[in-house]
Amino acid sequence: MSKPFPIFSKDMTIEEMSNAANRYIECEWKSLYDFMHKDLTAAFWEIEDAAYGLYLEQLMPPIFEQLENAGFNLKNELEETDFVIAKHLIFRNSIEKWGTEDNRSRVFWNVVRDKRGHALGTLLTEIPHSHLKFDIPSAPVILSLRGVSKEEIIQGIRRIKEHGLNS
Repeated sequence: MSKPFPIFSKDMTIEEMSNAANRYIECEWKSLYDFMHKDLTAAFWEIEDAAYGLYLEQLMPPIFEQLENAGFNLKNELEETDFVIAKHLIFRNSIEKWGTEDNRSRVFWNVVRDKRGHALGTLLTEIPHSHLKFDIPSAPVILSLRGVSKEEIIQGIRRIKEHGLNS
C-alpha cells in the first residue's frame, strides 16, 4: 500500500498549504503512531523528548518534499549547534509553553518562500506530547500565519495558543 502524498501547487496560499498538510496528517498520523509506539516507548525512557523527533522524522518528510517539489522553499540558515528534525524542523525555531505535563504542545515554525525568494507566510507544526511517557494524545496540526518575522511568528503562535485564533 503506498502512502498518500499531500498535494501542493505553486499558486497555493499559506492557508491552502496548511489545509493540504493537515489532510495528509489526518490520514497518516495514527497508523504511524501505532506502528512505532512500542519502539518509541522504549526509546522515550532513554532519550526522552527526542523520541518525538524520531516520530516526526517519519511523519513530516512527505509534506516538506512535496512543498519543495511544488516550488516552495523552507530552508533556513543552520547554525552549528542546531538540532534539526526531518530536515526542516529546527529546534531553536520552536516554542513549548502550553499544556500539562501529560499533554504539552511544542510548535515549530517554517517561513515558506516562493521560487523568487519572496516570503509567503509561515507554517507552524504543532506536536502534542507527554513528558511522563511516550504519548501523542492527538494529531499533530499544521497551522498558518501571514507573518514571517520572528516577532510576528511568536506573537501569532501566542495568539493561536492563548486565544485559539488562526491568522
